[in-house]
Amino acid sequence: MNKRVCGIDVSYKTFDVEIMVNGKAVFKKDYTNDLKGQKTLIKKLIKMKTSYVCIEATGNYHLDIALMIDKIKEVKLMVINPRIAHNYSKVLNQKAKTDSEDAHVLAHYAAHMEYFKWQAPDEILFSIRACGRRLSQITKQATQLKNQKHAYEVTKATPKFIITDVELSIYNLENQKTNLIENTLKIISENRKAQQMYDLITGINGFSTKTAIKLIGELAVLDAQMKANELVAHAGLNPTIFTSGKSVNKTSRLSKAGNKYIREALYMSAMQMTYRYKNVAAYYEHMQIDNGLKKRQAICAIMRKMLMAIHGMIRDNVQFNENRFYKIPTNK
Repeated sequence: MNKRVCGIDVSYKTFDVEIMVNGKAVFKKDYTNDLKGQKTLIKKLIKMKTSYVCIEATGNYHLDIALMIDKIKEVKLMVINPRIAHNYSKVLNQKAKTDSEDAHVLAHYAAHMEYFKWQAPDEILFSIRACGRRLSQITKQATQLKNQKHAYEVTKATPKFIITDVELSIYNLENQKTNLIENTLKIISENRKAQQMYDLITGINGFSTKTAIKLIGELAVLDAQMKANELVAHAGLNPTIFTSGKSVNKTSRLSKAGNKYIREALYMSAMQMTYRYKNVAAYYEHMQIDNGLKKRQAICAIMRKMLMAIHGMIRDNVQFNENRFYKIPTNK
């Protein structure tokens, strides 16, 4: 049997590819993880008449290329859990841990293991993600214009019509934002999963409708089997520790290599929660006094812990519980 399989190891900026024919590697290459790289790979898969593709689920990085491959009728796509890929590499006695070797493991998996079809997330969830990202863009534009208006008003040299023009732009953006939110809520109401997430997130004191829309769009399309710590890493909220060279003893900071939309959605809400929940306020204080964090770092710690809490809320379909978020010591 002339079985042509492909393994794809995806990372934030690139993805490594190996194509095998009858168990022998015939093509190896790495591509940039962007639209150009993805389209180039699609052409290669079609040209080489690849029949099976195996990708390891890596947060959200694999999603765009997986969706593109899923549309090729001649290709059967598998997306496997990282734990499965890791255990399979042990079976193959893989010594090295590189992107290229990982692609080989995935190609080998596609060639020898039973095929199971990947179920792409509902398209309506991607519509919500698009709405959430557009909402972020409009909000930033409105904030920039408001800052410009303030700067113009400081000096009398600014013509009146310029300020009027900026005010009109702000007014239009605010109307766009209102319209976008209304239409997005209609889309959310049409999907049970999205509506459940919306009800849970807006049930948290400090989380607005806008924040809920942004989070739903980013979280709903992710692998349902993703663990809380994997979600934190995906959002770039895991701390990076420096341990070599000039960076020895340097204070750790957030990796910020992940999903910026999740971080943006959580930031202001995390600040609001310190005023609205005594347990969150106590945790905020604890991270500063007992752990020596600065205020901004402590807010980021709340963001990280809150994202893990939301992960559990959605998984178990339960409301936010501030006592589970942080238990205030009895001596305080």
